[in-house]
Amino acid sequence: MTSRFASSFLSQLGFLACLATAVVGLGGCARYQLGTAAKLTFSSIYVAPVENKTLLPQAQTVVSTQLRDAFLRDNRVSLVNSPESADVTLQVVIRDYHRSVQAARSDDTGLARKFALTLGVNCTLRDNRSGKALFTDRQIEVQRDAFTDSGQLQSEYQALPLLAQSLADKVSHTVLDVW
Repeated sequence: MTSRFASSFLSQLGFLACLATAVVGLGGCARYQLGTAAKLTFSSIYVAPVENKTLLPQAQTVVSTQLRDAFLRDNRVSLVNSPESADVTLQVVIRDYHRSVQAARSDDTGLARKFALTLGVNCTLRDNRSGKALFTDRQIEVQRDAFTDSGQLQSEYQALPLLAQSLADKVSHTVLDVW
């Protein structure tokens, strides 16, 4: 009878210990807030048309579209259509696009099978109310792999929107995260 009592007591004690741990653990989540508590100094942004200083054709359009989509998805600021109605203006200049060989073909080592594509921009964020630059010529780069199995031109053409999306996400985090 004593061992039954001891076994019952230990199982109840284990249950109470687990319950206490759960209550304490979940209590820490009560004040959790998604995102940062810091408040931005602006509420609207104008994204100026992207300027292209590289030989990458049609990059302006793809990068501009992805930038606008990134700010729309984030929803911390409103995207406006003119600099006059915006608190801040973002200017982006594509300054670098290059590829470097990452892997050669097994049947011909003189030809590449995989390239690392790099897209680099300079960003300037200007406060339209004061005319002061919040940051100037901040360099942002992204890299993505492109496999040339279906041809180099085709692989780069397919990789550009994905490269632009990665770049837009990085730019939007640079602008919207409190620095």
